[in-house]
Amino acid sequence: MNWLGIDIGGANIKVADGRGFAATYPFALWRKSEQLEHELRRVISESPESDHLVATMTGELADCFETKEAGVVAILDAFQRAADGRHTRVYSNQGAMLTPVVAARRAVEVAAANWHALARFSGRFMELGIALLMDVGSTTCDIIPFRDGLPIYTATTDTQRMIRGELVYTGVERSPLCAVATSVPYRDHMCPVAHELFATMQDVYVINGDLPEDRAGHYTADGRPATKAHSRARLARAICVDTEQFNHRDAVAIAQSAAESQAEFVASAVERVVQRTGDSPQSIVVSGHGEFLARRALTEVGIEAPIISLTQQLGRVVSRCATAHALAVIAQEMAGP
Repeated sequence: MNWLGIDIGGANIKVADGRGFAATYPFALWRKSEQLEHELRRVISESPESDHLVATMTGELADCFETKEAGVVAILDAFQRAADGRHTRVYSNQGAMLTPVVAARRAVEVAAANWHALARFSGRFMELGIALLMDVGSTTCDIIPFRDGLPIYTATTDTQRMIRGELVYTGVERSPLCAVATSVPYRDHMCPVAHELFATMQDVYVINGDLPEDRAGHYTADGRPATKAHSRARLARAICVDTEQFNHRDAVAIAQSAAESQAEFVASAVERVVQRTGDSPQSIVVSGHGEFLARRALTEVGIEAPIISLTQQLGRVVSRCATAHALAVIAQEMAGP
């Protein structure tokens, strides 16, 4: 049997087969939820042939849905129709593989259960003793404590996990600049950042060279490409100037300052999580295309444990789709040879 793992988010759909194939499809669920079935069909058709599908989701939080339960049901509906009769399962935060019908009745367990799948998979890369998993994506950061390769947690929902610092709602692309930095350097002054969606952290990291330029510009603040030139213009707008009063040196100063602010923010959550374990981690697994932010946060905290990069272990594309990869691997392992 061939499993395909699908991670259905609010802004991206990620897919992997657990054997090396992985892909990310930008999809603004909150804008076009009625097209989800069609998009899932496309994702499945462009992936290696599969007869078994397993899904997890975070898209139920999209504001096109009245409630998270309604979101879960709508996503499951689209998933089951797009499967075209294939064997389908949905991952729960209890580690179970549920049929879509059962999953719809247990919406609380399947809503935002993607972190659990990744944690279950990642333990195999860790040393014995206390460890951490840090997965940093475009929108969020997961910080999950482990003991002897097994995740240790008491919170399972998004809200509970945010309260405990295990889910940090900040990422390296879609987070608004004004949510990360209240003020930034501009020449000889510190200038407050306009509380408006003028720029995002993708602009910061494109200017800094941490993220590559992206001419598609799926989620930039103004819809223009994520190039250095356009990112510079968006950062200028965030402090209410235009390119005539703003040069590349100004953009670099703002980008470096904002990057430091985000690293400090994530570091404070790391400290809280580590403090609850009662000991320093012996190893740390990092994944996602924001691995660089995880490393900076760890440096900020002063943690010097060995770091295992899923980008190095699995490749850059698979690491970005680590949850979908984990789903496919876990499903195959549970099914047996």
